[in-house]
Amino acid sequence: MSSATHPFASPADFIRALVGHPRRVLLPAVVIAGLVGVYAAVKPDVWEATQPFVLRNEAAGNQESLGKFRYPEELKTKQETVLELGKSNGVLAGALAKVGPPAGDHDAATWPTPQDVVDLRRSVKVTPPKGVELGATEMFYIKVKAEDRIRAEQLSAAVAEQLQIALQRLRSDRAQSMIDELAKAVAVNESDLEVATASMAELEKSVGEDLSELRNLQELPSGDSDIRRRTVEIENELRRAQNEERNDRELLKLLTAAQLDPEKLLATPNRLLDSQPALRRLKEGLVDAQLKSADLVGRLAEEHPMARAARNSEIEIRHNLHDEIASASQGVEANLQLTSAHVTALQERLAGEKLRLERIATVRGKYANLSAAVKHRTLLLEASQRDLAAARGAKAAAQISSVITPIDTPDAGVQPTGPSRAMLIAAGVVGGLICGLGVLFLTLQPVPTASSANPTYPEDRESNARRRQEAGRQLRRGLSFSEALQRTNEPVSSAHE
Repeated sequence: MSSATHPFASPADFIRALVGHPRRVLLPAVVIAGLVGVYAAVKPDVWEATQPFVLRNEAAGNQESLGKFRYPEELKTKQETVLELGKSNGVLAGALAKVGPPAGDHDAATWPTPQDVVDLRRSVKVTPPKGVELGATEMFYIKVKAEDRIRAEQLSAAVAEQLQIALQRLRSDRAQSMIDELAKAVAVNESDLEVATASMAELEKSVGEDLSELRNLQELPSGDSDIRRRTVEIENELRRAQNEERNDRELLKLLTAAQLDPEKLLATPNRLLDSQPALRRLKEGLVDAQLKSADLVGRLAEEHPMARAARNSEIEIRHNLHDEIASASQGVEANLQLTSAHVTALQERLAGEKLRLERIATVRGKYANLSAAVKHRTLLLEASQRDLAAARGAKAAAQISSVITPIDTPDAGVQPTGPSRAMLIAAGVVGGLICGLGVLFLTLQPVPTASSANPTYPEDRESNARRRQEAGRQLRRGLSFSEALQRTNEPVSSAHE
């Protein structure tokens, strides 16, 4: 049979030990409660003043939603910046310098010291509203702890004021850095634009009178232009002149042949005689005379006066036609010379216009690249100038406005923070009693007990019962628990053996 040892075999043993050794419990309880009471008596009160704020976004460059944050991450980033800035050395030292040292504790000449700043940093908290995580709301709190209610409120107000000043300075410095960077970008873009503009101006000078045509082609690549319109007009006029020249040559050839045989004139198409109305009229008159003469000869005798008159009229018309053919030939030759000269002039003009088009086509690609470069650099310059103006506006706004707005004034409440003195003394008493019970538990001798009951040995159960009864009698006689166990175990062990 195996056995184990326990400080208390039963609740009755615990009560008897507690009654038999009260000093082991009360002494630690009194000592700890006394120490806690002394601490509660000398512990200074701690007051915590709270200053609520509302954070807004910068209005400059945020015309879509003035003062609002577009994304929760943006709000969270700004609040984290305020949180870190609120515990910076500059803010805390400025707040301590504004409030001054506590009465009689520090030398005003050396105030505040680095240790004072460190101590204040431990007492300052920048937190979101209770139950809300950072970035979920635009509100946040500045909490400052101090040993005096008025000083806590003064420190909280001073920290809030210095935080606003530091945040304005930070915004101004950041805007100034952007201004310096953007001013350099503006200068670089202006230089690049000047270089591209100078190259474009040199190319435009080389183009000369075709500059307007080149610009039109650049602005309207698929549109019409003056040179193209003139080229088409010259080509049309040249075709008409060449056609007129061919007609004059054919007419001159026919007139030359008609001078030898006037009958050939009758076979000439009327369209060739459009330029010679007199000759055309004589041709039509000769045809009419021949028809009339043939009609009279067919009805009358050849010697009839009317027939003879018709033949004489036909002969007269032939003579007049011969004379007119000679005059017309001279006119056609003169017109042919003029037409040929006109054709030559039109060909020269057409060649000149085509040469201008070829020259424009040669420089068009380079001009397009330069024009695109100038336009691109102009857009870059406009964008950088716009950003520079926005940065200057942000700096001006940072110097006269703040993005954090205090709500009311700091409030430290009506009670100091932390547990009261009565609660501390009660906690000390409870803690002392627990420690006393622990001392009692550790200092008592263990009581051996059977770890398991074996039905084969009923005498073991009887001996254990007698041993507990004997231990109870020894305790009632005033012996200690260990002495009672020692006297009780000896006879029982001997009897068992």
